[in-house]
Amino acid sequence: MKKLTIIILTAFILMLSGCSNYFDSGNLQNVGMLVETSIHDQPWDKKGYEGLMAIEEQFNTDVYYKEGIQTQQEVRDAVDELVGNGVNLIFGHSAAYGKFFEEISKVYPEVHFVYLNGGQFTENVTSLNFNSHAMGFFAGMLAGEMTETNHVAVIGAFEWQPEIEGYFEGVTFQNPRAEVHLNYVNDWNGEEKAMEMYETMRGEGSDVVYPAGNAFSTSIIEQANADGIHAIGYVADQSELAEETVLTSTVQHVEDLYIMAAENFNEEELRGGVTTYDFQDDVISLGEFSPEVPEDIRGKIKEEVETYKETGLLPNERNTE
Repeated sequence: MKKLTIIILTAFILMLSGCSNYFDSGNLQNVGMLVETSIHDQPWDKKGYEGLMAIEEQFNTDVYYKEGIQTQQEVRDAVDELVGNGVNLIFGHSAAYGKFFEEISKVYPEVHFVYLNGGQFTENVTSLNFNSHAMGFFAGMLAGEMTETNHVAVIGAFEWQPEIEGYFEGVTFQNPRAEVHLNYVNDWNGEEKAMEMYETMRGEGSDVVYPAGNAFSTSIIEQANADGIHAIGYVADQSELAEETVLTSTVQHVEDLYIMAAENFNEEELRGGVTTYDFQDDVISLGEFSPEVPEDIRGKIKEEVETYKETGLLPNERNTE
């Protein structure tokens, strides 16, 4: 019996030693992702899932995801489970995870936590931010050019979204006669309220709408298509929903950012902090143009995007110098 006990204890010690080396190696082992709702709900979460699958394929590692993780306790429980599965890189697919990761990071110094579009960080917590102002600006330029009524609409999730300010600036730069109607749902998931706002804006004469919210962009685009007006896609290239209706989309390549973070972690180059990415980093772009957008307008927008990538200056910034 004593011999058996010694063997079990020895095996347990070796297992712990192996786990320590497993995490202390610094290289990518297994990868996890937390989402607030579901990977099937909206373009934003789908892109996170695509990024996770891309990591699985590129690094030949096991990946895990946990849905419906919204509270501090749920985060703690999910992280415990992921770490038990050998995960040492965890993505939180929302800005909301910043405060949770900041609090929990000291408990798991062997794990690196990554989340999106926030300001909190520690030694092993990294925030990856999209600089979305410019993508909104170029979409606004296109909307200002394509509107026939000189009324365009924005339905935003929150007033602080940089892409909304950019869109407003782009419209007014390209078409000073155009009026931009702004409304905010104050909720990423307020589809019903967003549809009510859409109907109001239609009554005001808007013939181009930018639904800047993950959960309601698809519904708004489908309704715009039924009403015979134009829309701008959000987060993903949404031209597949209605090729002629969607003038272009403001695309955030979340999946590419996930791969970039995993590569940096695997090479021991991922540091805690806040980093920002834009068109120049090839993680933001415009989507496919509608066939209803004339070639000269397409060419102009593409040229302006390339100039921005080279100079870091938007058209309204270059013209003021």
